Amino acid sequence: MAAGGAADAKARFGHSVKGLLTEKVTSCGTDVIALTKQVLKGSRSAELLGQAARNMVMQEDAILHSEDSLRKMAIITTHLQYQQEAIQKNVERSSNLQDQLSHLLK
Repeated sequence: MAAGGAADAKARFGHSVKGLLTEKVTSCGTDVIALTKQVLKGSRSAELLGQAARNMVMQEDAILHSEDSLRKMAIITTHLQYQQEAIQKNVERSSNLQDQLSHLLK
């Protein structure tokens, strides 16, 4: 009966080792799946970061273009102000000339 007990103990030990091994394999499989998900998430994050960088460059170009346009508009505004002043002076001169002409014609 001792031989039967030893064989029974070996069988239980074998099942115990198989159970532990199965748990470890399952745990490793779960870890691999988690790692794969993390790598994919990191890849997606890198993709999103790249897209954000491209969008930022496009926005920077738009801002630079707008800044250039504003500079040009400021120059045009200054020129228009000079022209307005010149027109005002000419209107005043023509008014003075009309007064002088009316005095001469009297």
